[in-house]
Amino acid sequence: MAEEKEMQGAEAPAECTHDCSTCSANCGSKKQSMFEPINPMSMVGKVIGVVSGKGGVGKSMVTGLSAVELRRRGYKVGIMDADITGPSIPKAFGLDGICEAAPLGGILPKETKTGIEVMSVNLLLEDVTSPVVWRGPVIAGTVKQFWTDVVWGDLDCMLIDCPPGTGDVPLTVFQSIPLDGIIIVTSPQDLVSMIVAKAVNMAKLMNIPIVGIVENMSYVKCPDCGKEIKIFGDSKIEEVAKEYGIPVLAKLPIDPKLAAMCDAGTIELAENDVAASIADAIENQPARTL
Repeated sequence: MAEEKEMQGAEAPAECTHDCSTCSANCGSKKQSMFEPINPMSMVGKVIGVVSGKGGVGKSMVTGLSAVELRRRGYKVGIMDADITGPSIPKAFGLDGICEAAPLGGILPKETKTGIEVMSVNLLLEDVTSPVVWRGPVIAGTVKQFWTDVVWGDLDCMLIDCPPGTGDVPLTVFQSIPLDGIIIVTSPQDLVSMIVAKAVNMAKLMNIPIVGIVENMSYVKCPDCGKEIKIFGDSKIEEVAKEYGIPVLAKLPIDPKLAAMCDAGTIELAENDVAASIADAIENQPARTL
């Protein structure tokens, strides 16, 4: 109980002045003040980060599929593409062009064909092939602006596609935005335990709830006989999840058709139900009490 209280923060002192800059108390009010204020013309219900310990595991695909499934269920959904140096969300949804300024200040996100709101650095560049050669603080500041300056409107859920690893941007997201939880994406290889461990330990260090793990590229299904072929070997995700006490949300196959849809910008046409269990977990994830 003592450890839990230390993580959550103690009660505010009776003589609290609400000026956290001059206060040494470790209370809930001070913790809340660490978060950046969302754009005043925006209201976001639930915020879920999608993270991974390494790149190339299909994190953006999981983010996109989850957003599509939630939208089909009638939710108002937004995607913040926080992978500043390697943005891929706009291409998967067929978005291009530069975002417009909002009439009363701020930036308007782009809207996909089915009504998903998206903000990405590629929607702010004249040439999407131009490299973003920025240092860490500038990149982190851009992510904060995606939260504070973008007019998201009224969203039921926002998914944040984080860059891989535990560097500046994931840290900025964890510290600056009130996440309700994170989804860890990995692949069925021998280093899966290390990958998951990095993400889990960072989440615990920052006191962020973990919704569960998604294993991508788990298998490929033979188009003739339907047999599942495990190209990367037997999955170790169940034992790793058990070790850390977190649920496995889904095992996604290698699907050439889905990959082609992402390349063509038509991910919203995906008809498989691979993201249903992920959407279920997001729906059931309780909102944080700040």
